Amino acid sequence: MNNRTIFVILLLVVIVAASLFLVFGRPAVIPGSGAGGPTALGAVEVRSYKGADLSSVNDFRENSIQGPQHVNISDYRMTVNGLANRTVVRTYDEILAKYPHYTKVVTLHCVEGWDATILWEGVLVRDIIADAGPDPRVNTVILTARDGYTTSFPLAYFYDRDILLAYRMNNVTMPAERGYPFELVAEDKWGYKWIKWVEKIELSDDPSYRGYWEMRGYSNTGDLNKSMFG
Repeated sequence: MNNRTIFVILLLVVIVAASLFLVFGRPAVIPGSGAGGPTALGAVEVRSYKGADLSSVNDFRENSIQGPQHVNISDYRMTVNGLANRTVVRTYDEILAKYPHYTKVVTLHCVEGWDATILWEGVLVRDIIADAGPDPRVNTVILTARDGYTTSFPLAYFYDRDILLAYRMNNVTMPAERGYPFELVAEDKWGYKWIKWVEKIELSDDPSYRGYWEMRGYSNTGDLNKSMFG
């Protein structure tokens, strides 16, 4: 290919790019040129992880007390208060930026008889708690959801184990129906302990606290290896 041919090809490329700019009102990106870097596409749900099959994000039954909550993420705030050195209030983006992220495959077992195995991604609850500086009297953590649902756990549950507050499942952002922006991955607990749409974490010295279903006869511990009923 001689220099004249190369010049003609380059001239045609410039003409085409200029024409596209006039038509669409923006610079044209020539395929393979790398201009502006790659465009991020939407995540695709994964259905297997390290050789194990995963359930779908759609393999859940809707059983929340007031139906799915649709949270306006720009207005969302996570509050950590109670017996703490300070009250912590953070936005969704601040939580994702401040704390390390982890992934874990955990199976949710519902008292209705179904289960779902999911690859969860989130932040550790103990990191959020530690940020508030829990008082030495704290022995109980009470979580509250957008719809008013509550449940509680011993403080040791979060410090002795890697318990996630999840924002993604199977590599996709958690749908509103599943608890967006955050669902508690309460491993080894019955499904009613997996509180969705979490927006408040209260540090307490009241181990007798009973959440929504616990006040209605369900076990306060919610341990899978025990009866679901208190």
